Amino acid sequence: MTANTRARLRTLKNETLAGITVSFAMAPEVVAFAFVAGVNPIVGLYAAFTAGLVTALIGGRPGMITGGAGSLAVVSTALVATYGAPYLFAAVVVMGGIQALIGVFRWGRFIRLVPHPVMLGFVNGLAIVIFLAQLRQFRGLSGAGLAMMVGLTVLTLVITALLPRLTKAVPSSLAAILFVTAFVHGLGLRTRTVSDLASVHGAFPHWSLPAVPLTAATLWLVLPYAMVLAGVGLTESLLTQTLVDEMTGTRTSHDRECVGQGLGNIVTGFCGGMGGCAMIAQSILNIESGGRGRLSGVVEACCILAFVVAASGLIGLVPMAALVGVMFLVVYKTFAWSSLRILHRIPRGDAAVLVLVSVVTVLANLATAVLIGVVVSALKFAWETGTRLTARKFEENGSRVYELHGPVFFGSARVFGELFDPTSDPVHTVADFQFSRLHDHSALEAVRVLAGRYQAVGKTLSVRHLSADCRRMLDNAGAAFDKSLIRG
Repeated sequence: MTANTRARLRTLKNETLAGITVSFAMAPEVVAFAFVAGVNPIVGLYAAFTAGLVTALIGGRPGMITGGAGSLAVVSTALVATYGAPYLFAAVVVMGGIQALIGVFRWGRFIRLVPHPVMLGFVNGLAIVIFLAQLRQFRGLSGAGLAMMVGLTVLTLVITALLPRLTKAVPSSLAAILFVTAFVHGLGLRTRTVSDLASVHGAFPHWSLPAVPLTAATLWLVLPYAMVLAGVGLTESLLTQTLVDEMTGTRTSHDRECVGQGLGNIVTGFCGGMGGCAMIAQSILNIESGGRGRLSGVVEACCILAFVVAASGLIGLVPMAALVGVMFLVVYKTFAWSSLRILHRIPRGDAAVLVLVSVVTVLANLATAVLIGVVVSALKFAWETGTRLTARKFEENGSRVYELHGPVFFGSARVFGELFDPTSDPVHTVADFQFSRLHDHSALEAVRVLAGRYQAVGKTLSVRHLSADCRRMLDNAGAAFDKSLIRG
């Protein structure tokens, strides 16, 4: 057997075992999210299978896991409660179409506009959300039941943490789940299992149109929900993709991931699923378990289907404590602990954004947190950049020249006007843009208003050394800007 063959077999084994491991952690979480959305647990499991399979095969990020996420479940609640599950399926189809179009038009690259503090806040906030979700499994327990749950969770953590020091032949998370399951049932211990959540038994998903009127009125009804679902789903998916890219040291296509997510949700909607997006906890678990390629996602999706149609009894035997322990370890690896060490070293504004995004992620939802983080970061940048505009004044051939340094845009337009003094300046004044640029309409308006101020006191203002793109912007402005102001 050649070295290449051994490497392929090793990769095949790692991918398969990683997919199996993730499926055990995926099933109960998807069931819980289905309850949040107000639909049958099978609806959530169908989403984990169909969306997970399609994105694993054609998505932009191999190794990333897609399923019925909690962020989508929260958005779906109102639609299901008001109109019923069939309208959710219709919204998921439209959602998928929107996501696919975003990928086709190559708008996925806009995820690069998310600043690093927002990314850190997203990761930390999501880690806290995952942690709090696991604590729900301890509710209602007391005495021996609580002690059993805590003890089995600690046992899972110990196995998961220590096994890699002995062998890496099997993912430690899978080994911990299997050992704790055998330990519980071998000794006849009484503790919560997956079967206590709900029955996960069902049939193969089948392709059918959502049971809603195929009219324009239906489209307009579900479109607002579909747009929110598409935005939330892509935000979580693309941020998770960025995180996995950093973990693996690779770079993948955001636009292809948008198309993959879109097609996956179209299939999911027609198969009666609740809609899916990338799931950060399961994706990190997959990567940590050795799943770096597409096979792990395919295996995970197929295992979910196997649980539904043939092995619901087996997945039902798994103690919730084992899954909680695995997810606690995922929380530890998800949280950006380095962010705590650098909070006092980075600019205060960035530190505030990091904390803000983390808090809003926990209190509201991911999409709102990221949107607020991006807006606050943009405003902070505009404010700081706007205050950096300066001018060096000197005389030249009887004229006063203002040599500008820094960008002129909406954030610095007022500062630009305050740099000049039409009352005390000579008859002719020059605004030199050799080291500056006009960036937007606010900048053009600031120059026009300033020229009017000089004209009002019987003096003139001209501009020079405009860059080529500034000149194009002035040409596009047409009559709104007096071209006679330009000297060279």
